[in-house]
Amino acid sequence: MRRLLLLAAGALLLGGSAANALRLPAAPRCTIFPATNAWNERVDALPVAGNSGQLIASIGLSTGLHPDFGSGLYDGRPIGIPFDVVSKKTPRTRVTFDYADESDSVAYPIPRAVHIEGGGASTGDRHALLLDKDACRLYELYALYPKPNGSWKAGSGATWNLRSNAVRPASWTSADAAGLPIFPGLARYDEIARGTIDHALRFTASRTRRAYVYPARHYASSSDDPSLPPMGTRVRLKASVDIAGYPRQARIVLQALKTYGMILADNGSNWYISGAPDPHWNNDALHALGEIKGSDFEVVDTSSLPHPGQ
Repeated sequence: MRRLLLLAAGALLLGGSAANALRLPAAPRCTIFPATNAWNERVDALPVAGNSGQLIASIGLSTGLHPDFGSGLYDGRPIGIPFDVVSKKTPRTRVTFDYADESDSVAYPIPRAVHIEGGGASTGDRHALLLDKDACRLYELYALYPKPNGSWKAGSGATWNLRSNAVRPASWTSADAAGLPIFPGLARYDEIARGTIDHALRFTASRTRRAYVYPARHYASSSDDPSLPPMGTRVRLKASVDIAGYPRQARIVLQALKTYGMILADNGSNWYISGAPDPHWNNDALHALGEIKGSDFEVVDTSSLPHPGQ
């Protein structure tokens, strides 16, 4: 009987650990999408895609991996894509969109001191990610700017139920070029503190194809060149790459890239991976990721994975 009780207790502890792995500490009631979501599916045992070599070469065999996140400022701006945890008490506001036909026309919970990618003076992508801890809903905005009357305008906006696998309508964009949510693909320091990142990461490539594969829903290219990757391409760090000697923060990121891989989500610099800024990141440790080259990756054949929500 004692042995059975110990086994049961262990199972509960393991279950609790697994459940916490897909949650943000500031929003413990909410999973960051179900465990069956594409972002959360392991790909370490899946086969290599037949055109892997061609696609990897187009992104850059000798180009190093680059963490597009960290601590402090670079050129006077925070490093990474920030997010805000909001609640049912956060005032809602309507947003005017440039791409209104593919944006979700809902009231967005934009806090007074909302964090915008690159800071308030940025002329870049200006993403704003808002996670409602009460409704377990994710709101994301691209090119968010304040208007003189106190309202907001943006290039595009999208919202997701964090407890659902539903994806955007086919061919619709989001706050990201691939029509994907950004938040679940960020490397976050709370995961490093826990010791594991158990989801895929988001990355960019400078040239992409006029196509998309699940879970992506949108492309941002005019090229039909088959050597270029479509949006949604899933790559992983090869199992043969030795990561034992890397600093702890870099090693946790690299293990995630072996187990869960990363998903092509936008046009940008080659092999740039996304994360949220945090003062606890060690920039020197993260820069060690640059020793990993494009040739250390392979494209995964994800055709055997389920496509929930489609």
